[in-house]
Amino acid sequence: MKEFFIGLLLGIVLTLATVWYFAVGRSQPGIRQAQNKAAAKVQQTVETVDAKLTAWHLTTPEIKTELARTGKVMRRSALDWGERAAHVASDAAVTARIKAKLAADGSLSALSISVNTTDGRVTLAGAVTDHAHISKAMSLALETEGVRDVTSTLQVRK
Repeated sequence: MKEFFIGLLLGIVLTLATVWYFAVGRSQPGIRQAQNKAAAKVQQTVETVDAKLTAWHLTTPEIKTELARTGKVMRRSALDWGERAAHVASDAAVTARIKAKLAADGSLSALSISVNTTDGRVTLAGAVTDHAHISKAMSLALETEGVRDVTSTLQVRK
């Protein structure tokens, strides 16, 4: 019963805050400035991700071409393996971190993508709904500490 009232109170507060924002808040200069800063950060993040995808040759056309040609997609991590040797986590920990990243991403299904790690070499297998999701899954894996290279045999199924 206590949780119900706390939830109800929280809902009322959020509703009032939303009404205030749309009625008064968004016209205030400070709020407008914060919105502009947030929009600029989002744009910067999008550009950074796009630059990484291009640098790793993980754009949708490249993924489609490579899948059609070889049936899989493979990329090496940009960082030197020797640099990482002292910090390499166990394969199980690497797999767990990648699975956690996949689960946290709303557009990818951690249940549809299997992750196998052996000596820092990651293999992604399973099915996704779009070629762009292959890029995203590979990017998440490549950015994980302890990963030497990533091979994807992910297939696009609609």
